[in-house]
Amino acid sequence: CIEAEKPRALEKSLAFLTRFKLFVLFRGCTDIVCCIFFILAILAYFAVGILAWSQGDPRKVIYPTDSRGQFCGQAGTPLEKKPLLFYFNIMKCASPMVLLEFQCPTTQMCVEKCPDRFMTLVKAYTNSKDFNYYKTFCKDGMSNILRQGLCPAMLTPSKPFTRRCFPALGKQDGVITVGNTSHFDDGSGNMRDAKDLVDGVKNATVVIEARQVVMKIFEDYTQSWYWILIGLVIAMLLSLLFIVLLRFLAGIMVWIMVALVIIVIGYGIFHCYMEYAALKGEPGADVTLQDLGFQADFTVYLQIRQTWLAFMIILAIVEVIIILLLIFLRKRLLIAIALIKEASRAIGYVMCSLFYPLFTFLLLAVVIAYWAVTAVFLSTSNEPVYKVFNDSDCEHSRKTCDPANFSTSLMKGQCPDSECLFAFYGGETVYHKYLIGLQFYNVFLFLWCANFVTALGQMTLAGAFASYYWAFVKPDDMPSFPIFSSLGRSLRYHTGTLAFGSLILSTIQIIRVLLEYLDHKLKGAQNKCARFVLCCLKCCFWCLEKFVKFLNRNAYIMTAIYGKNFCTSARDAFFLLMRNMIRVAVLDKVTDFLLFLGKLLIVGLVGVFAFFFFSGRVKAFEDTAPNLHYYWVPILTVVIGSYLIAHGFFSVYSMCVDTLFLCFLEDLERNDGSAERPYLMPESLRKVLKKKNKGQPAE
Repeated sequence: CIEAEKPRALEKSLAFLTRFKLFVLFRGCTDIVCCIFFILAILAYFAVGILAWSQGDPRKVIYPTDSRGQFCGQAGTPLEKKPLLFYFNIMKCASPMVLLEFQCPTTQMCVEKCPDRFMTLVKAYTNSKDFNYYKTFCKDGMSNILRQGLCPAMLTPSKPFTRRCFPALGKQDGVITVGNTSHFDDGSGNMRDAKDLVDGVKNATVVIEARQVVMKIFEDYTQSWYWILIGLVIAMLLSLLFIVLLRFLAGIMVWIMVALVIIVIGYGIFHCYMEYAALKGEPGADVTLQDLGFQADFTVYLQIRQTWLAFMIILAIVEVIIILLLIFLRKRLLIAIALIKEASRAIGYVMCSLFYPLFTFLLLAVVIAYWAVTAVFLSTSNEPVYKVFNDSDCEHSRKTCDPANFSTSLMKGQCPDSECLFAFYGGETVYHKYLIGLQFYNVFLFLWCANFVTALGQMTLAGAFASYYWAFVKPDDMPSFPIFSSLGRSLRYHTGTLAFGSLILSTIQIIRVLLEYLDHKLKGAQNKCARFVLCCLKCCFWCLEKFVKFLNRNAYIMTAIYGKNFCTSARDAFFLLMRNMIRVAVLDKVTDFLLFLGKLLIVGLVGVFAFFFFSGRVKAFEDTAPNLHYYWVPILTVVIGSYLIAHGFFSVYSMCVDTLFLCFLEDLERNDGSAERPYLMPESLRKVLKKKNKGQPAE
């Protein structure tokens, strides 16, 4: 690309409107070095993906692995009809070595189904029927079945979870039970409590206590998914309706929106108070949140008064803050409303911009999918590692071994009760040594590509809306397809600029990831000074990330207008905003605040409707609403989904407002209202600011 030189004489003789067209027509590629570097990084990213796909084996994630390193339930193998993993002694999983080796130090084998009864090996051997059942959980078929280590000492009633057999634990009158009994024979003649199984199960699954809750949540989704979709469609229609109404009734809609937000939050305060008053005198309602602790069933919290009191206080604080902001910023609201009106007109001329976030979402989905698949293949590209496990003291304990010849090895001779069992996936090759580096590269390129896609969306929208602002006759002076024209310019000329800005942001984000990793590793450390420094660093980099996002956003807008490189655009945007700091702090942020109220209103309306529908508080919906274990599951899903949908639509509005705001500031600085340099801002903004073009009647 060749940078075309703009004639100075022509630049002096033409108005800025004409110069903007020149900036569009005569622009060259920016930040070419970073563009080349980004392309090379993408090619290397593809190479990493191909390498991971050639070395990885996702079956290690899909299927559980037995003590021989075989996959349970894998199609086309002898274990195809044995999809479940059975632990010989689940209580050994309580060993701290589980956390180090990521594998329970007990024999594991693939079985067709989990045991459904209590039984010991000694008792089963005395009865042929029981013995035939017991053999299905033993190794090596019929030969020498009583030899040590070939069979588990006992069986306990179990249920499959994540393709593994875990004891069917439960509670009766506050006592932990397994198979409806609180005691069992461990196979050696000793009676054990059912609670002895809990630690082993916890270390084996980590989430065993939440198993039933997860299953109930899944059942709730299967019962309510279509109602959730209806709620999300309602949120989308409300967002579209809101934006269409803003196009024609911006001023009225803003005030209606403010009033409705105050009313909705006020009703929330009233409802929380009614629930708080209704629970007065109810058994257990006066229990504090601290005494209750963490409960998997979140509906328990709704049965105590302190929860509703906390909700009421939070909503009251939000209500007071919103009212105070509206009181102190009432004069600036007029300018903000005028800016929103102009944004509505711009979006009206560029209606396809409302659906552009779908394109960004699809690109982000591709980036996330590629990162996730590559991460899975990288994490499963190790080789099986086998180690020595034994009950008695042995010098070879936890050493690497070979299961093929372990029975005749020196280790087995010195430790007769030891076994060579699958421990984890690893490797000692060059590829395996750099596997962590490849994972790190995968994460970094994921952040870089995700930020690049987001930046592309911002610059595309900025270019389209800037062409609207500087068009003297709208829409005649605008491109036929503003979004596609801006997207083409961004990719053709400014890929390097987008890559440069997203690289800076990704570097800061990867540093934050490393700081979070260090913080996780140092949680048990006693050095308070190190923890304090780490906390300060996390706070500083969080602030730095927010600042860079703000600076990048405005730099992309300036690049979309003038076609300059990233550093120049970032400098121009920064100093332009600093010269108009009061307008930025008040006008632009007031507009963002009003748009946030719009999102809050949509989420609030849909959330209130979802609450009354799924909770069955309205008699008209009692027969229609699905029967759920936890009605908060679809409510939270609808609320979060509604916010994402509203955010997607309003992000276009926000980008339009930011672009028009920077163009508005440029207009004020470059033009003075004279015949040679007339203001190009719309009449509505000139009225609010009391500006006029010379030679025109006072407005």
